[in-house]
Amino acid sequence: MFKNIKAPSLNTALKASTVAGLAAAVLATGIPLEITRSYAEAVKVQAPSVPSFANVVDAVSPAVVSVRVENRVKPVSDDDASGFSFDFNGRGFDDLPDALKPFFRQFGEQGPQGRRGPPHHGPQDGKGRLRPVAQGSGFFISDDGYIVTNNHVVSDGAAFVAVMNDGTELDAKLIGKDPRTDLAVLKVDGKGRKFTYVNWADDNNVRVGDWVVAVGNPFGLGGTVTAGIVSARGRDIGSGPYDDYLQVDAAVNRGNSGGPTFNLNGEVVGINTAIFSPSGGSVGIAFAIPASTAKDVVADLMKDGQVSRGYLGVQIQPVTKDIADSLGLSEASGALVVSAQAGTPGEKAGMKAGDVVTAVNGETVKDARDLSRRIGAMTPGKKVELSVWRAGKAQSLTVELGTLPAEQKDAALDDGDQAPEQAPASEKALADLGLTVGPSDDGKGLQITGIDPDSDAADKGIKEGEKITSVNNQEVSNADDVVKVLNQAKKDGRTRALFQIQSKDGSRFVALPINSQG
Repeated sequence: MFKNIKAPSLNTALKASTVAGLAAAVLATGIPLEITRSYAEAVKVQAPSVPSFANVVDAVSPAVVSVRVENRVKPVSDDDASGFSFDFNGRGFDDLPDALKPFFRQFGEQGPQGRRGPPHHGPQDGKGRLRPVAQGSGFFISDDGYIVTNNHVVSDGAAFVAVMNDGTELDAKLIGKDPRTDLAVLKVDGKGRKFTYVNWADDNNVRVGDWVVAVGNPFGLGGTVTAGIVSARGRDIGSGPYDDYLQVDAAVNRGNSGGPTFNLNGEVVGINTAIFSPSGGSVGIAFAIPASTAKDVVADLMKDGQVSRGYLGVQIQPVTKDIADSLGLSEASGALVVSAQAGTPGEKAGMKAGDVVTAVNGETVKDARDLSRRIGAMTPGKKVELSVWRAGKAQSLTVELGTLPAEQKDAALDDGDQAPEQAPASEKALADLGLTVGPSDDGKGLQITGIDPDSDAADKGIKEGEKITSVNNQEVSNADDVVKVLNQAKKDGRTRALFQIQSKDGSRFVALPINSQG
């Protein structure tokens, strides 16, 4: 009798076959075979090579400092809230409920953002103790401790502290400041220590599109690095007659003021000074004082503690296309002289209202600010040759420069935004120009008594109460004089005439169209 034997399943047979095969492999090689599961590989991309700023940052960071500015705060008594003045419906601090006094006293004694301020430096001599009032950035420009920063960072300070990137705090002394370029120099005593410092870049090699790195102390964070490119040069932001800023699209914020912007060689191409910001924070547009400007100013401050600038003593304004047409100039360039102040170098050299300065020592003057920068960069007492355009001809004048007075503006630009004065009784209309004029009170020129709001004169900013003192550099005392000059200009082929407008704060030139004037 046969036994009933169950046949193995296909799965069992396969398993047996696999085990037998593995055993054979082990016997054949003598090495155990490792069995692993197969997984997909992690994503890995071979990125293209891009520039890194790490080497630049490593090299320059020891030369960059945070600048803490301190000023004296009036001593606090136990009966007030640390110098704060409170008024609650006529009640002062003493009238507050006892439960509220500790809060206001504590609020007054705390530093920014609810934290106690840094340690106080200097004596408490009854005039008030020193407390931080501002912060900014700066950098060493020499190994013996000279630091460059902004004037607006230090202008309200009584004491200064430079905080290095390793946390070391050093008391600093103000050596000098220059409000016109917003630069200042501090000095720390390293007691024989040699500081890491940086050099100025050559402006001639700075190009729009170059990579730059800004290092500074935004919002008091210290040691912050941002990067971008030089996005424009020669920016005028209306801060003064020497505006010539680099525009940088790196993130620069409050506290970066006075800090350096470096090229990839670790050289300072500019000093961060201002930002364009509707919100108060960075929107990616910053302005830096170029190295060429800062280099000379800083050298003067380190040497003498102040900057001596050349001085002409003339009021100037830009040459617009309309003004150029009225004067017969081929292009709108140079600086138009509005007036030469009595006794100044410009007046002594024969400069007159209506002159256009086209070159200094043979170098072309681009505009009024260019002339201001060129003259201001020269040494007082130096003789310079000015090329001027006068009465349709080029002339040359030699001027010995004076010294710019402390509060004087060598190149004041007058917007003519003045309040109207009382109109005189007599009036005569020059309707085609949109002007109504009459005799002036002093008998010189014509008083403007009315303006057509839809006229070119109104568009150019001419206002009632101002005076017309000359037209095309010819003095006028009545409306007939004006019409006579305009008719002659038409015969000469001119389409515009140059009116000299006098206001309470000075005079300026305005070009008005004369095509329709009969």
